[in-house]
Amino acid sequence: MDGEELTEQETALYDRQIRVWGAGAQRRLSKSHVLVSGIKGTVAEFCKNIVLAGVGSVTLLDDRLVTEEAFNANFLILPDENAYAGKTVAEICCDSLKEFNPMVHVSIEKGDLSTLGVDFFEKFDVVVIGYSSRATKKAVNEKCRKLTKRVAFYTVDCRGSCGEIFVDLQNYKYTKKKLDETVECELTFPSFEEAVSVPWKPIPRRTAKLYFAMRVIELFEETEGRKPGECSLSDLPRVLKLKNELCDGNSVSENHIPDSLLERLVSGNTEFPPACAIIGGILGQEVIKVISGKGEPLKNFFYFDAEDGKGVIEDIAH
Repeated sequence: MDGEELTEQETALYDRQIRVWGAGAQRRLSKSHVLVSGIKGTVAEFCKNIVLAGVGSVTLLDDRLVTEEAFNANFLILPDENAYAGKTVAEICCDSLKEFNPMVHVSIEKGDLSTLGVDFFEKFDVVVIGYSSRATKKAVNEKCRKLTKRVAFYTVDCRGSCGEIFVDLQNYKYTKKKLDETVECELTFPSFEEAVSVPWKPIPRRTAKLYFAMRVIELFEETEGRKPGECSLSDLPRVLKLKNELCDGNSVSENHIPDSLLERLVSGNTEFPPACAIIGGILGQEVIKVISGKGEPLKNFFYFDAEDGKGVIEDIAH
C-alpha cells in the first residue's frame, strides 16, 4: 500500500484532505482495496464516505434484487422502477458510487459471501459485512484471520434507530500524538466469535445493553432460520423467552436486558436514516484511520441509539 506517489490529479482533488492527514496517508488510501457486503442504509452511507475520501477500489457484493424495501434508507438507489427493474442492489449502487468519485474503481462481485474461499479475501485490505447472520460473520472473520497479511474486518448492523459496529484488526500498530511527541501503540483484538462468546456475568453492568440485546436477536434469527432483520413484533414472546434462557445460562438477572429494547429491535426492520448517517459516518472514519495508520481505532464494539443520542465504545474480550 506504500506504492508510487500521488498523481497531480489526485493531489488536486484531495488537496483539503491531504492538509488534514498528510500525503502519506492519502497515498495509502489510494492504494487500498475494500470489500463491502450487504448494502442497506448504513452501508450505503459508509460507501459514500470512503469513495469521497479516495480509496483505491471498492468491491460490492449484494445479489438481492432491488425492491421498494431496498431503497428505504439507501440513497444510492433512486426510486425509479424503470432504472432498477431486474437489477441487483450491488449493480445499482455501483453505478451511483462511480458518479461520486470517478477516480475510485468501483466494481461488483457475485456469489454467496459465506461460501467464498480464503483466497478470495486476500486481495482486500478491509472487509466490511453489513446485515449478515452470526454464522456468516464468524466464517468470514475466520477466513480473514487465516491470511498471511492482516485484513481489517468490520461488521455493521442497524435496526430501527439502533446500531452496532464490530471491529477486528488482529494485532494492530498505530501512532498517536501525546503532548508534543508521536507515540507508537499496539492493540490486540479478539475475533468475532471470541467477542460474542464472552460470559455475561464478568462484563461490567454499565456495558451498553445493546451488546446483550444484539446477541439475543442474532441467536433468535439463527435458531429460527431467519434472514438478518427478518423479525416482527409477533416474534417478541419467543425472543423474550430466549432472552430469559440466555440470562439464566449466564447467571445474570432477566432485567439485564430491557424488554422494551428487544421490542424496539424486533420491530425495527425499517432503518432510521439519521441513525444510518451517524453509524455509517463512524464506520467510514474508522476504516480511514486504519488504512492511513493515523489515530487510535475503536476497540472493539461501537453502539449508537438515537433514542438517547449516545454513541458508546465497548471493549469486550475474554
